[in-house]
This record gives sequence, C-alpha cells and structure tokens, in this order.
Amino acid sequence: MGMKTPKDGAPGTTDQSPRWEGPKGNTPRGYLKAKDDPDRNRDAKGENNRDPETKNLGDALKQKGD
Repeated sequence: MGMKTPKDGAPGTTDQSPRWEGPKGNTPRGYLKAKDDPDRNRDAKGENNRDPETKNLGDALKQKGD
C-alpha cells in the first residue's frame, strides 16, 4: 500500500503531504518539493543544507533558563 505521489491539499491538514527541506538526493516518496532552495536559502535559524554539520551535543542537554 502506501502513497505513490504527494498530495497537494489544504495546508496543515492530512490532505497535504509534508515538504522535504533536506538534500535533494535522498527525498523520500510522498513528499512535496520545497517552496525555496534549501541548499541556498537560509531558514529561520540562519542555516541551510550547505553549512557544515556541527557535532555539538550541548544544545541537546540545555534546559529552560540555561
């Protein structure tokens, strides 16, 4: 079974498939294309897919008030 093609329904409902913001080479089936170019355009945090990955786990352990 499963979904073969993405659905472009109303945003925020189960009628719309999620958008893939990751690398283009490994897009899973059933995802819509990104509205922008995630390799060049920056997201809300100021990152894009071209930025080197950081191996800093410090953010994972932060708590509110740190």
